[in-house]
Amino acid sequence: MARRRKFVPRVEKPSFRINSAIRVPKVRLVGENFEELSEIIGKTVEPGVFYTDQAIDFARAMELDLVEISPKADPPVCKIIDYNKFLYLKKKKDKELKSKTAKTVIKEIRFGPNTDDHDFEFKLKHAQKFLEQGAKVKAYVHFKGRTIVFKERGQLLLLKFINELAEYGGAEALPEMDRRRMFVIISPLKKKKS
Repeated sequence: MARRRKFVPRVEKPSFRINSAIRVPKVRLVGENFEELSEIIGKTVEPGVFYTDQAIDFARAMELDLVEISPKADPPVCKIIDYNKFLYLKKKKDKELKSKTAKTVIKEIRFGPNTDDHDFEFKLKHAQKFLEQGAKVKAYVHFKGRTIVFKERGQLLLLKFINELAEYGGAEALPEMDRRRMFVIISPLKKKKS
């Protein structure tokens, strides 16, 4: 009979070293609580380089943690703060940065090599709307069966499409073939800030 392995929960390794886990001789202390620290200790303390033991003593006196925020600096940069509060603020800041990053939206428009003018105009209006909203447009001509012999028609159709959308956006490259599809990606023009 096979032996079962004992379940061992995975413990997350802390992403920042704190207190006695900081094993360098000196650290640079930064932060905004130096006035409070000065009152507790009874002498003026300014941001600067301190021995690690001394910085840990400062943190203990304030009943907080010494958190290493920049380990690659010389000497490493530390801050006296509650570790859980520090993690919360960092997570909040990362979330803000993530929400500010631009998300690229790509809308697809499909043509056939024998697309008529009315259908072309209809799809052109949709593409204009997408580009005005800031989305990229991927237009492609799909060749079914024997229509693959009309590659030139597909290319002319896409070039006409690019030309009609010139005031809304520009093509990133000329139309390319990918198996049975010829496609082009059109990016919106950058709006000038007034």
